[in-house]
Amino acid sequence: MSPVFPMLTVLSMFYYICLRRRARTATRGEMMNSRRAIESNSRALPINVEVVQYAKEVLDFSSHYGSENSMSYTMWNLAGIPNVYPSSGDFTQTAVFRTYGTWWNQCPSAQLPFKRTPPNFYSQDYVELAFEEPVYPTAVHVLETYHPGAVIRILACSANPYSQNTPAEVRWEILWSEAPTKVNSPQARQFTPCIKQIDFPTNLIRLEVNSSLQDYYAELDAVVLHGVKERPVLSLKTLMIHMNDLDEDDDDEEKNDCEMDSLNKQFSVSALREWTTNGYFDKLPYELIQLILSHLTVPDLCRLAQTCKLLYQHCCDPLQYIHLSLQPYWARINDTSLEYLLSRCTLVQWLNLSWTGNRGAISVSGFSRFLKVCGSELVRLELACGHFLNETCLEVIAEMCPNLQELNLSSCDKLPPQAFIHIAKVCSLKRLILYRTKVEQTALLSILNFCSELQHLSLGSCVMIEDYDLIASMMGAKCKKLRTLDLWRCKNITENGIAELASGCQLLEELDLGWCPTLQSSTGCFTNLAHKLPNLQKLFLTANRSVCDTDIEELAANCTHLRQLDILGTRMVSPASLRKLLESCKDLSLLDVSFCSQIDNRVVLELNASFPNVFIKKSFTQ
Repeated sequence: MSPVFPMLTVLSMFYYICLRRRARTATRGEMMNSRRAIESNSRALPINVEVVQYAKEVLDFSSHYGSENSMSYTMWNLAGIPNVYPSSGDFTQTAVFRTYGTWWNQCPSAQLPFKRTPPNFYSQDYVELAFEEPVYPTAVHVLETYHPGAVIRILACSANPYSQNTPAEVRWEILWSEAPTKVNSPQARQFTPCIKQIDFPTNLIRLEVNSSLQDYYAELDAVVLHGVKERPVLSLKTLMIHMNDLDEDDDDEEKNDCEMDSLNKQFSVSALREWTTNGYFDKLPYELIQLILSHLTVPDLCRLAQTCKLLYQHCCDPLQYIHLSLQPYWARINDTSLEYLLSRCTLVQWLNLSWTGNRGAISVSGFSRFLKVCGSELVRLELACGHFLNETCLEVIAEMCPNLQELNLSSCDKLPPQAFIHIAKVCSLKRLILYRTKVEQTALLSILNFCSELQHLSLGSCVMIEDYDLIASMMGAKCKKLRTLDLWRCKNITENGIAELASGCQLLEELDLGWCPTLQSSTGCFTNLAHKLPNLQKLFLTANRSVCDTDIEELAANCTHLRQLDILGTRMVSPASLRKLLESCKDLSLLDVSFCSQIDNRVVLELNASFPNVFIKKSFTQ
């Protein structure tokens, strides 16, 4: 044999060892890239041309900064080719979610979190995008133009939004996910995470975001989907890598088995005979076992219930489900899930079904049946983005939930206007969130008239209301206990409505009047607020160009508990009045002076140096 053959054999084995080590140590994304490289070099595989496409349409989203009647700062800007990228800065042509940072969790309207939320569920907002052609994804590019880093999960759906046929099953697969991370630079970037391969073609992509680490609003410009029309076929070399991975897993299992055998030898046969059927676990007090199990997530509880009769009894105890959040499992929740949980939720008090049930997963009959059994003790019901809801559902809520105090219908924009009249029957309500809904004036007046216990009310971006002055007058007359009020992008409230509101709702601690163009400082409406509402902790006057030094000085003199103030866009406020405010309001933690023409970067640096505990935001301009 020629001496060259042994050398080739050695080289082949060396290459094989390198591939195997690569397979063992690579991340999921690196593994996928190596597979792609191997497949592209294999002559046996057919050529599969990659399709590159921008989003054709925005199908659904949980919130946005913009108005329902314009394109500025709305999610609809994600459709089509980039408007801004690669430029950086604050641009109205981008998609922006409603919140950022931790400020919204530190204001009076903040809600208590649900227990048992899985530690790996970080999502706060989402947007769903449809593309023209279904493909097997090979890459997803997210073009971020300002304060990147908010995207924490990307999913693909098996349902084709443009198909006329209703799918028998709707599957969601996670292409990529990661815990929130801080990106130090606000500059634009193309974000291309390493995604995993899936076994179905998709033209429906969902981005989920968490903006808690952002210093300002994250802005997205476009999403690009790369993919192939035919399902990728793994080459022989790639399959060899997979087999080696299996061998490695088997080795780990054998190692674990040996460790278990070693541990078992520490217990003698005679000692095992003394144990009861469940060891000593069933000798623990019932309450202690319940406490231990209270730390498990809902899926873990359901799995544990299958192990033995004792734990089945504990895992099915309705006391384990007093606070139940199904939002983290939105992709898997359907009528069958609710039916399965029915007997366990007879005592449920807090229920979170936000984001669940869409695309036919939950039916009206399934939801109604669940509430008829489990609604009597409900105090809090979260249904944000519940597009399965209709008028019958709200009627069932009003009938079956007599103790309900908190109802969240945020972004339930498919609910018909006449459905909201049923909320007026829930007279015990203390919190009502109607952000981005089609509630009309007649229904809202009825709600305010009968729900006099309201403390927290969100009417942000409710565009169907014709006369906000009338609404504000009704609040002042009937809702004396109101503590927080969101009137974000309310288009027609005037100084008259503000006067009625301030006179009647003097317990207000939080008021959002952002992007309310009909309010003018010259009418004295803002100074009136400062005089009448001394308990204010959060006041947003975003994009009101008329806010002036007099308003700021009145706030400094009368609202000393102020913690958050947004005066973005005013041209009339000077550094001197801001310094008075900062000296007077010792608890102030957020001050947004973006696009305030008299407040330049030098002034912000000086104020930051003098008041280091205050986050003073000056947005980067175009």
